[in-house]
This record gives sequence, structure tokens and C-alpha cells, in this order.
Amino acid sequence: MDGNSARNTFLTAIRSKAQAAQEVKDEDKLYRYKGVLYPRIMCPEENLKALESVEAREDDILLVAYPKCGFNWVDGVLTKIMAAGMGKQPQTLKSPLLEFFGPDMLQVLDQVPSPRLLGLHLHPDNIPTSFYTKKTKMVVVFRNPKDTAVSYFHFCNGNPVLPSQSWETFYPQFLTGDVPWGSYFDHALAWDKKIDDPSVLIVTYEELKQDLSEGVRQISSFLGFSLTDPQIQKISEDSTFKAMKKTSASSHGRLGDVVFRKGEVGDWKNHFTAEQSQEMDRAFSKQLAGTRLGARLHYQQHCQ
Repeated sequence: MDGNSARNTFLTAIRSKAQAAQEVKDEDKLYRYKGVLYPRIMCPEENLKALESVEAREDDILLVAYPKCGFNWVDGVLTKIMAAGMGKQPQTLKSPLLEFFGPDMLQVLDQVPSPRLLGLHLHPDNIPTSFYTKKTKMVVVFRNPKDTAVSYFHFCNGNPVLPSQSWETFYPQFLTGDVPWGSYFDHALAWDKKIDDPSVLIVTYEELKQDLSEGVRQISSFLGFSLTDPQIQKISEDSTFKAMKKTSASSHGRLGDVVFRKGEVGDWKNHFTAEQSQEMDRAFSKQLAGTRLGARLHYQQHCQ
């Protein structure tokens, strides 16, 4: 089965589940697996158990991001980089998260030719071990926690598989990590420990917003693609948030406007109270101050 056939099979299943979610009460949409919350409809326990035995390939490319740190944006960038570098479209399911794959779909994934572009929101300790043993290249995306929280809040209210909440309810849950896929800070600390791993490239949302061309160049080099300056420029122009939002209806269907909402740095100022801002500042200082990933986020510049 080729990538397009697998993608169509998978998207049909996803749409069916999203429609079914509209009939589920908010209080029933989440459950805990190994202490972490997940959306019940998209990531049932059988999916997470099956995922543990996924067989990675050495030439896979794995995109990893905590929710709403820029996963869908960088997915589009990676797809364009791979297409330019290989001279053809990569074999990808458009990076629906592997957590969404049940046992049957994982068998379909096994039939997709290499190289495959795959995606995860999982904490690095929960990523299938084969990705580490095969030394699969991982592109990891992070974003400052204040903008991540705001984007996540809006995403929950626009996505039928997640419960809707007020900002006053969602914010403290985000701060304590009582949200789907767990604590932002736990994810960040775990990836900080892997920052020197030659198979891992960490990029930040803010760096990409500041200089997307340099980000494309850096990612291309990491993946082993020697792109020309005109190719890098073209990819950058086609990968701005504005450009990807324009095509989001075709790439992400009815969730296009939810996935690609604003794409701004600093939107947190429209939601955080002064007290909430100070509380997040203290949490960042306690958890990430002095770490290299924390320094990469330029927290004081973007969050104070």
C-alpha cells in the first residue's frame, strides 16, 4: 500500500471518530493511561499498548511536539523539505499522530514504503524504544509555555474529541500538567536531557517565526538533504503561517481553522491575568531556568 492509500484509509477512520465524539459527554472524553490523560476516542488504551511494539526504521523521520507547540506547522515544513530533497513526495500519512493508530492501522503503516514521516505528542520516555535503538532522526518542536497554554485552550474548545473549558478552568490544569498528554514542563525537562543526542534536533516555534529560512536550512542539513538557496527560499515562502492557514481546509478539513488559529508570538497577553503570568514565571524559573532548552525559549523576551 502506498502513502496516499494509507492516508485515505486513515483519514476516513479519523473523520468517523471525530463525528462520534460529538455525541460523547465532555466528562467522558478523557481517561488516564499510566497516570497521563489522553483523549479516549482518538487514543484508546489499545492504541497506546499497540504503539509500544511499533518497529521503527533507520530512515524514518519522526516529528515530536508537545500539543500546540507547532506540530502541524513543522509537519508541513518537513513534508516540503523531504519532497525537495528526494525529488518526490515522501511516504507519509500527513503525520496524523501515531497515538491515533490502532493495531489494524499500524499494520497498514508497516506497508508504507520508506522513508516515512511520522508524528507523536508522546513524552520522550514513552516513545517506542525502536525509534531510539534504530537511531531514527527526530525533529522536536517547543514553544514558550504561555503561548502553548493559550493555543491549547482554544484547540480544546474547537476540537470535538476534547472537553470544552473556560480559561479559568483550563489554565490551572495546564500549569499542573492535568491536561491531555501530561505536563509541558515534564516534556521539556525530558527533552533537555537529550539535547546532545545526534539523532535529535530541537527547534523552537519562536526561532522559526523569527527566521524561517534559517530553520529550513538547519532542519534540511540535519536530515541530510543538500538543498539550494532557491529551494530553501521557496519552502520558506510556502511554509509561513499565513500560507499554511490558506491551504488548511484541504490539508486538515473542518479542523483547519482550529489547527491554524493565529500563529502569533505573544497572544498569551490577551488571556493571562497579571497573577497568572507571575505564577507561570515562577513555574518556568523553578523548572527550566538554567537548562539549555529553557535558554533556547528566550522566556524573558517573549513572556514578560
